Amino acid sequence: MLTHARPMASAGFLRAVPGRHRAFTIALAVAAALRVVVMLGYPSARLYWYDSFTYLDNAVHLGPARAFHPLGYPLLLRALLPFHSVGVVVAVQHAMGLATGVVIYALLRRKGLPGWGALLAAAPVLFDASFLRLEHAVLSDTLFILLVVSATAVLTWWPVPSARAATVAGLLLAGAALTRTIALPLIVLALTVLAVRRVPWRRLAVLAVAGLLPLAAYAAWYGERYGHFTLSGADGVALWARTMTFADCAVIRPSPELAPLCPNGTVPDAASEYVWAPGAAINRLPGDRFAYNDRARTFALCAIAAQPLDYLRDVAKDTALAFAWTPIARPARTVPAFGFAHGSWPLPDGQPLVGQVRRQYDPDITGMRSVRPYADLLVAYQQVA
Repeated sequence: MLTHARPMASAGFLRAVPGRHRAFTIALAVAAALRVVVMLGYPSARLYWYDSFTYLDNAVHLGPARAFHPLGYPLLLRALLPFHSVGVVVAVQHAMGLATGVVIYALLRRKGLPGWGALLAAAPVLFDASFLRLEHAVLSDTLFILLVVSATAVLTWWPVPSARAATVAGLLLAGAALTRTIALPLIVLALTVLAVRRVPWRRLAVLAVAGLLPLAAYAAWYGERYGHFTLSGADGVALWARTMTFADCAVIRPSPELAPLCPNGTVPDAASEYVWAPGAAINRLPGDRFAYNDRARTFALCAIAAQPLDYLRDVAKDTALAFAWTPIARPARTVPAFGFAHGSWPLPDGQPLVGQVRRQYDPDITGMRSVRPYADLLVAYQQVA
């Protein structure tokens, strides 16, 4: 009886939306209209070099990528390949942004929050200019957010998640980790929270298997192609870049093999930029930077072990940037939330990958441009949103 009541409760919530949830229905309609304005004001999509193009290329040539991008987001792009349009991609992502707001609102109403409280909690993802911009870019963020929020909702919808809910949540978290590997600790976190809540161990086992089995399969696929059982060939390089803001080799005392990765005086304006800065230590070594992934990981772990407080300080400092009242561009070459502007953003010249993506994914792909009066509205809107 209970197993039938749960889907009925969800369906009942959806049927009640226009009546009992009138304020949210209006807010959702306004949020949808805003996204239409974005589509009209900035055709066709925001494309970043080189992330957007590697995602699109990987969607055509499915396989584990050696560097930063696992296969989760390219799978979504592959599903949309028959349309051969990045405009369709961002339209789907705008719908996913709305869906994220619906999930947040529905979960909080389920937990007893009044309508105005649940609406306020969903408002940032529905109305914040930064979310509108993310949805309009060929980037993995929107899919990642929806997967994590949905997994959280599935795990907390009932006091004790059923085996089916644990399976769905595990698969959603696996999908999030295959979209952005930073989601890997969330599987452990979910298991820990449920264990503290004394959820039956069989449910925990179901969640663990559903979450880890797809990741193990992907890691095996990666290993078959590149010789390492892992999800990414860039995790060590990324962690090394994080340590470059504080690493002191006089304290770390690295081995001769690791010493070439010590800071060399090059100081970009953000930790992530050490990956790309031509003068950074890893980029002065012969060959491809990602060929040093294992060595970079070892150096980074040694640096963190030798200077744990410095590591925590810099992580806390950069994390705090996300909570600044006025959005901060970090690194400076990126565009913060206040990024709606007038102009055009042409595709990079002389890059063979751009032509390849144009031939294989979207023959009409162009750089983004602003269109009045829709862009005028968004430029003004972001100042007050």
